[in-house]
Amino acid sequence: MPEENFYNIEMKNIRDFNSSVQFLLTDIDDTLTDDGRLGPEAYESLWKLHSVGIHVIPVTGRPAGWCEMIARQWPVSGVVGENGAFYFRYHQNRMTRHFALDEKTRNENQKKLEVIRREVLTQVSGAAVASDQFCRMFDLAIDFCEDVPALPKSEIQRILKIFEQAGAQAKVSSIHVNGWFGHYNKLSQSLEFLQNEFGLSPTSAKHKCGFVGDSPNDEPMWEFFPHGFAVANINNFAAEIIHKPTYVANHRGGKGFAEIAEKILSLTK
Repeated sequence: MPEENFYNIEMKNIRDFNSSVQFLLTDIDDTLTDDGRLGPEAYESLWKLHSVGIHVIPVTGRPAGWCEMIARQWPVSGVVGENGAFYFRYHQNRMTRHFALDEKTRNENQKKLEVIRREVLTQVSGAAVASDQFCRMFDLAIDFCEDVPALPKSEIQRILKIFEQAGAQAKVSSIHVNGWFGHYNKLSQSLEFLQNEFGLSPTSAKHKCGFVGDSPNDEPMWEFFPHGFAVANINNFAAEIIHKPTYVANHRGGKGFAEIAEKILSLTK
């Protein structure tokens, strides 16, 4: 099946990007991956960016258990996980783990999330707890299309509302609704990571960093970073996103990420 050009007049095509970045933050699911798999195009791009000194930092809703492996084994400079609950950095054979909340607060929040879990599974037929929940420390992930038949958007909104009515924050990714208690998100933890680990102020981060994403839970990142990129499947959610990325690739998922990476590499001196 030939690739489509998903160019959206509200966003510039990636060919129009003409700057440089020293740090590239990126979502994982449906941004680096296709149908849940990390393909050769995206993985090779991670290594190419790493080889020229561009710091790649995945910023994901995926759980702590996954992020431990990613921080250790991928060519990345750190990872922000569970939608901003923590960052991990493996550097010079030492793992740094920075958490947004202390253990006592985490345990209290898990009890409240358990109440929400029961309510969602009772009220929303077809929803399920995400298969990676056992790896999580901070949030509750409800699967609406990863390992279950895809739910309609109306049911996804019902899940979102249940979280919000309980006083939790909640965000919709391309596969899960993630909910948590705490005043953090992908952006707040990313800025803390950049400040703590690289001495980069928020103002400097705007000029030196880019972000690649694909879905509504990436919106805080696009709102903040002028160098905001998306893969083509952003158009699945275009009507739901107020703060859109500045640039969009022609390809979906991992191939779209590779397209964005090649453009950035072409501008690297």
